[in-house]
Amino acid sequence: MIRAENVQFTYPNGFQALRGLSFHIRAGEFVAVIGQNGAGKTTLLKLLNGLLKPTAGRILLGGLDTSRARVAELARKVGFLFQNPDHQIFLPTVREELAFGPKNLGLKGAALADRVAEAAAAAGLTPYLDVNPRQLSKGQRQRVALASVLAMQPEVLVLDEPTTGQDYREALEIMTIVKRLHRQGHTILLVSHDMEMVARFADRALVLGAGQLLLDGPVAQVFARDDILAATGLVPPQAMQLARPYLEKGLLPGVLTVEELYQALIPLLRGESGARQILPA
Repeated sequence: MIRAENVQFTYPNGFQALRGLSFHIRAGEFVAVIGQNGAGKTTLLKLLNGLLKPTAGRILLGGLDTSRARVAELARKVGFLFQNPDHQIFLPTVREELAFGPKNLGLKGAALADRVAEAAAAAGLTPYLDVNPRQLSKGQRQRVALASVLAMQPEVLVLDEPTTGQDYREALEIMTIVKRLHRQGHTILLVSHDMEMVARFADRALVLGAGQLLLDGPVAQVFARDDILAATGLVPPQAMQLARPYLEKGLLPGVLTVEELYQALIPLLRGESGARQILPA
């Protein structure tokens, strides 16, 4: 679905943001792109939606070369949810906001109404269709932005820090919707600084550093590489850090989330398998 082949990008001021980036993402994957500020994540996103063109190499998105395809063509393949929903919302009602994209694709009448209703239902916004988005909470506005992307029915969803500035409940709601869309077949590319959310929802992680791909693999394997993570300023999820000493002694299985740690501890704390060995003195 997405293939980057030796992609390089240099800004007009001479700053080289990407240095020979190569990877591929299959249809239906849920992949997180992580790395500290300046790693090249934002540049990569702009290359994916055609706002920037590679200085060298190429990106293929659903078979389209992003250097040659029009932004409108790419918009049919990939939908973007940005960090600040207010950068995407500009119409007076949720209904009009969700209808804007499909209308520009040529939908009208019952087909347009059905598309809006489906997108609203997917994001839990049906009761708010005739509400001004500006009257909603930030978490709800993020759902409006997400639904407006879903209304275009893209094959790929790219999310740029979708939970920033939201409380845990709102962030979890957004990511739960995204995970449901993934189960329905969407390819998901998540850019995030929230390692807890990455661990909970993504299956694979790409670690960028200074414009290069440093790590690529299953999330658990990536978070186990303390050496590379430390060099990029990234910290594994707290549950994983807490469990690691016991994992190394063979007392606990590998865990990524608090829920997984809890489930692993229950039989031990019940005395079913040597609980006293892992409890502190």
